[in-house]
Amino acid sequence: MQPKFVVYSKSACPQCESAKMLLKSRGLPFEEIRIDDEAERLAFYEKCGPSVRQMPQVFVNDQRVGGVAGLQAALAQLKL
Repeated sequence: MQPKFVVYSKSACPQCESAKMLLKSRGLPFEEIRIDDEAERLAFYEKCGPSVRQMPQVFVNDQRVGGVAGLQAALAQLKL
């Protein structure tokens, strides 16, 4: 079964683009959720907690793995 990837990102975020390009380069589908406005940010903080401020935040099968480095580690662990 293919893992489910969700990328929380912001506009004009180079790290966010890196995470999305990494997934695209491996042909892995993902859902992107932009948190550019206040309502989206509040929903994100409700899910992750207010201490998580760095973007992107990547979730694999509803587990937060963090940013680009976390995504790379998760892909290595999943052998993807």
